[in-house]
Amino acid sequence: MIKVLANDGISDLGVEKLKSSGFEVITTKVAQEQLANYINQNNVQALLVRSATEVRKKLIDDCVSLKLIGRGGVGMDNIDVAYAKSKNIHVINTPAASSESVAELVFAHLFSGVRYLHDSNRNMPLEGDSKFKQLKKSYGGGSELRGKTLGVIGFGRIGQATAKIALGVGMEVLFTDNQAEKLNLNLDFYNGKSVQFKLENSKIDEVLKKADFITLHVPAQKDYIIGKEEFSKMKDGVGLINASRGGTVDEVALVDALESGKVSFAGLDVYESEPNPEIKILMHPKISLTPHIGAATNEAQGRIGLELANQIIELLK
Repeated sequence: MIKVLANDGISDLGVEKLKSSGFEVITTKVAQEQLANYINQNNVQALLVRSATEVRKKLIDDCVSLKLIGRGGVGMDNIDVAYAKSKNIHVINTPAASSESVAELVFAHLFSGVRYLHDSNRNMPLEGDSKFKQLKKSYGGGSELRGKTLGVIGFGRIGQATAKIALGVGMEVLFTDNQAEKLNLNLDFYNGKSVQFKLENSKIDEVLKKADFITLHVPAQKDYIIGKEEFSKMKDGVGLINASRGGTVDEVALVDALESGKVSFAGLDVYESEPNPEIKILMHPKISLTPHIGAATNEAQGRIGLELANQIIELLK
């Protein structure tokens, strides 16, 4: 029987699918330093991870039984993909499963930012009974998203899913991407109706200059995509959301831009020094914070588990 170790967990849907196809699924969480031993002792042939477990060259060399490595999610920067493939190990991920969940989180941060929810939710429990009128005045100058321009940097599946919500809210969308040129986006509604939008790729400078809000949807990078120079090109009072990867935004430059008022608020789901974000970021009153939960919805995890299971069955059965 083929053994699958889901070291960072897998949804019940995924487990059921694999078991019904004759696989043994192990959901024990094995510590990184014990992983090679565990895989070898149990003759594990498929290793599934999310972002917590790293699959580097040494682990791949130490585990001769491995035939497949799967990442529940999009980015695979915690796996030495090319090396694994050179050893004839299948490497799979689930690029389509979590797009909507990440896109909705982006808008949770956007709505939170324009109405100061992240800050009012910190201060209402402390001062809501004693300073109600002052707080009402402090948080009374919010703005609407409708009619504003959203700039999307990186227009893969998640960028497109985010753009669809923006269009539904009544925003204009500008995108920049080094792959896509023109794109037809279909907005599908609950009653079977559909509306098509034609969007054209813009240069990054145009997006930076024209957007009221900017959201990043790019893979891990060697260098910052948004730093001091990019902030200087943005509109005064812009809002910035990063639910892609830590290290794509220069956090020192971000704090400076927040302090100067160039950026009115930021929403962060990912951090340069994750899993230990900087205190300056965590304590900043103009930053809406989540702990890297973009894909962490029940629906997305269910789809991820099923997508992994289907690929494993196809490749190893």
